[in-house]
Amino acid sequence: MAERSTEARHPSADGLHRVPAAEALARLLAAQTASLGCVLPALPALERAAVAATEALRSGGKLAYAGAGSSGVMALSDCLELAGTFGIPPERTPMLFAGGAAALLHMQGAVEDDPALAAADFARAGLGRGDAVICVSASGGTPYTVEVARLARAEGSTVIGIANVGGSALLAGADIPVLLETGAEVVAGSTRLAAGTAQKAALNLISVLMGLGLGHVHDGFMVNLVADNAKLRDRAAGIVQALSGRDFSHAGAALEMTQGAVKLAILVARGRSAAEAAEDLQRTAGHLAPLMD
Repeated sequence: MAERSTEARHPSADGLHRVPAAEALARLLAAQTASLGCVLPALPALERAAVAATEALRSGGKLAYAGAGSSGVMALSDCLELAGTFGIPPERTPMLFAGGAAALLHMQGAVEDDPALAAADFARAGLGRGDAVICVSASGGTPYTVEVARLARAEGSTVIGIANVGGSALLAGADIPVLLETGAEVVAGSTRLAAGTAQKAALNLISVLMGLGLGHVHDGFMVNLVADNAKLRDRAAGIVQALSGRDFSHAGAALEMTQGAVKLAILVARGRSAAEAAEDLQRTAGHLAPLMD
């Protein structure tokens, strides 16, 4: 077990079963907090990962995510948010999760060891040259995830490998390796803890930087969100109001004119016709900044 740092004994694990609950919680929180510091050295790699993801989507390709178990759940969480936050169609962001939907309802350990399952999932995703794949594995040696990375690289996709163990197979086989060296867990081997926290933060950073690169974030606002419920419709109107300088009712009217497209509505509220706004955004590759002077 000592070969993998995530399986080693953490100093805070000593006597964990007999300390008061408040102390156990404090130890666990301290380890979680410390894990975020492990993301800092990875920022240059995360920037390269975000650029690769941005280029794939901008050129009409796909951005896939792959993983198994707890690491797969972290990948899935980020993947699912891309549609609502950035308006990226789900068919452009396939998720390869070992065991599929059934494994999400009841975690199945054996599926992560099956390269044939990875090959079948990879074939269904239809990935190839011009696409990018974010593969996440705490150990960096999960057979399912390593096989997805191998197949993706062989087909010309850019492989972003995120792992918490240095020198692992996933990092060695990735075009853009991202090491999050979180080390031992307070509960040995339970990588949903510190490793998962660092993975979640890293994935958040990649996807938000990608959103910025695609022009889907402007001044901290989600200007390409899909407003498909009452809360998001109100949020969309608030965004249009804030960035156009018009009142809330005017912002709502602009959204009606643009069928809920926030970027278009901002420009319409500022005086353009919907057609002019669409042409201008086409010219700026979806970025509002050049059109806001």
